Formats: sequence, C-alpha cells, structure tokens
Amino acid sequence: MSVHEFAHGFLAYKLGDSTAKYSGRLTLNPLAHIDPIWTIAVPFILYLTSGGRFVFGAAKPIPINYWALKNPKRDIIWVGLSGPLANFIFAALLAILTRPMPETLLRALLLELIVINVVLGVFNLIPLPPLDGSRVLAGLLPENLARAYAAIEPYGFVILMLLFWFGGFGSLIWPIVESILRLMGF
Repeated sequence: MSVHEFAHGFLAYKLGDSTAKYSGRLTLNPLAHIDPIWTIAVPFILYLTSGGRFVFGAAKPIPINYWALKNPKRDIIWVGLSGPLANFIFAALLAILTRPMPETLLRALLLELIVINVVLGVFNLIPLPPLDGSRVLAGLLPENLARAYAAIEPYGFVILMLLFWFGGFGSLIWPIVESILRLMGF
C-alpha cells in the first residue's frame, strides 16, 4: 500500500499539487498510510468473521487537490493510474529479484508480495468510486458526466461489497491477476 499511495502523492506533486508533501504523506513509510479503521479494524474483523477466508482493507488515501494540478482534467487520469502502475512495477521488480532465489521462506514471502501487488493494481483499476479506475474514467468523461459519475461515490463501498458478495472477485479480478502473473512467469 505504501508504494501505491506514495506513487499517487509523488506524481500529484510533480504535476503541481503539494498537498501530500505538506501533509507528511509523500513517503514510503507504511505508518504514514495506516488508517485505523480501514487498515487495521476492517481486515481484522473480516478475517475473524470469515474464518480467515476473506480479508479486505485499505490505506488512508493520499489527499489530492484536483484544482492544484497543472491540467486537472488530464492530470487526474495520470495520478489515478500511478498507484496501480507502481504496484505492477514493484511486482515486476520483485519477480526479477526472486527468480534466481532458492526456495526459502524469504522467497515465499516475496512471492506473496508479488501476488498482493498485482491484486492491488488490478483491483484499484475497477472504475468504481473511490477506486483509482474511477479517477481515470472521470478524467476521460465530459465534465457534466464526470460530475454525475462522481455522485455515486457515497455508494461505492456498498456496490463494491455486493460485487465481492456475488463473485465479482473470482470472475472479474482473479482471471486478470492470473494472466498478469503468468506474463511475469508465475
């Protein structure tokens, strides 16, 4: 999550928005990205209530000031893409690193980190507010449609949970994750 959130903040900073920098979030330190509810409580409760079969959580989102970006309509697309792209790049670098390693606990942990980063990258590209894919789609839509689309954000989490509940993860996300992992040689 740190790589993902840092990428959003770093690119926003490069595109004119210093909000993340001045709020102490332009860092890879995971402590800066922990949200007490979404990073700790929700995953813990889901783990307990699902018997360890389902865990979901989130980092504290990087604050972005849309209007501070040099070209807000275009730049929000790049800021939205930066987190998932950072996850894919990090996973690819880990894949290169782990390939020559012997079968050890460290290698097994790194392989799990690869999977987690690919899952995070794919998951965050879903065009559903508040996920990153929604920022990309909103940046591509005409202003009036983007505003109407953004209005569903308060319902995004409920829609997302319904998507999970009715098998969306297995039928939509996991096949893409598996394809990317195969491309990486796993």
